[in-house]
Amino acid sequence: MSRVRALLADVTPSALVAGVISALVNYSGPFLIVLAATRAAGLDEAQTASWVWAVSIGNGVCSIALSLFTRMPIIVAWSTPGAALLIACLGGFSFSEAVGAFLVASIAAAVFGFTGWFGWLLNRVPAPILQALLAGILLPFVISAADAFSAAPVLASSVIAAYFVGKRFFDRYAVLAALIVGVAVAAVTGSFKEMTVGLTISGPVFTMPTFTLAALVSIALPLFIVNMASQNAPGLALLHSEGYPANDRRLVGSISAVSALLAPFGNHGINLAAITAAIAVGPESHPDRSRRYIAGLSAGVAYLLVGVFGGYLVAGFQSIPVETITSLAAVALLASTLTALKGAMSGEGTIGVAALTTLAITMSGVVLVSVGSAFWGLVAGSAVYLLLNITFCKSDP
Repeated sequence: MSRVRALLADVTPSALVAGVISALVNYSGPFLIVLAATRAAGLDEAQTASWVWAVSIGNGVCSIALSLFTRMPIIVAWSTPGAALLIACLGGFSFSEAVGAFLVASIAAAVFGFTGWFGWLLNRVPAPILQALLAGILLPFVISAADAFSAAPVLASSVIAAYFVGKRFFDRYAVLAALIVGVAVAAVTGSFKEMTVGLTISGPVFTMPTFTLAALVSIALPLFIVNMASQNAPGLALLHSEGYPANDRRLVGSISAVSALLAPFGNHGINLAAITAAIAVGPESHPDRSRRYIAGLSAGVAYLLVGVFGGYLVAGFQSIPVETITSLAAVALLASTLTALKGAMSGEGTIGVAALTTLAITMSGVVLVSVGSAFWGLVAGSAVYLLLNITFCKSDP
């Protein structure tokens, strides 16, 4: 009972809202990429519902369990870059082959997580480069508020104005104020989209995995690389940037193990969130770092609800105007983006050049061989750092 009382004492509206917004942002634009991947795989309605169920339940269980266990705001999300990758590479493969590739990619991630190999690799990358990677991922979402304002000035300006007024007079609830005002203005102006429920109550559908060399090379390998470099690496960097002692073995290993268990039901990969986690991990969630784990719990509950009532809740989330969601995400990510930029620019000399290279390429959105810019930004920044710092042994004359 004492633990329950302590948990309830830590609950604050700002942390609860931060977690719900994290889930809300995931079920807006990024979720459409997941649905596009299910269409690319040629799935029927039951299999699509199972995919929604698998990624949502996995996110919810891991977010709640790890947030409670670590007392850190652990936000787990499906791999959006991974889903985008699948749109391009699922053609020509059966769904059972794809499931086999999902399973292998998750098992490989679990091995790299539990053994510490992934953490060992990350520890070899200078901190400013990792912070530049994170900044390059977050900054475009902050900048996107300008596009939202151009498309729908009233909707975007109401969210932005409410946020900054809140920052001035009631800092802790600025994001909550932006959410309430944004939704209210959207309702008053009749900007909500019509709800079209394609899925109802989601449930699991088991698919027996099939393992083929072609699917492992074409799907599993790039999916593993994208998930680790584009999601888990910046996710860990985000937690470290906010002062959390994130254990890479425990987090990456356990999340990937759950991901493997859910692969036969359509889960293509769950991992540490980066973009949406920044909403819950930063000071907008709560000034006291030790109480922000509540955001991880509220995000987890939202995920579980969607996992069970997938069609109804997803349709509700997606009925909110995209400009409102975009503006809300932008203001909620301001603090975390600022922290990442400060960390990226803290490097001097060759580290600073490498960090700037990482930032520029990550922000570029370049895609090579179906792998996104976050991976190439990390690779390029690390390569520049090594090139500028490597020493060559001179032979004696």
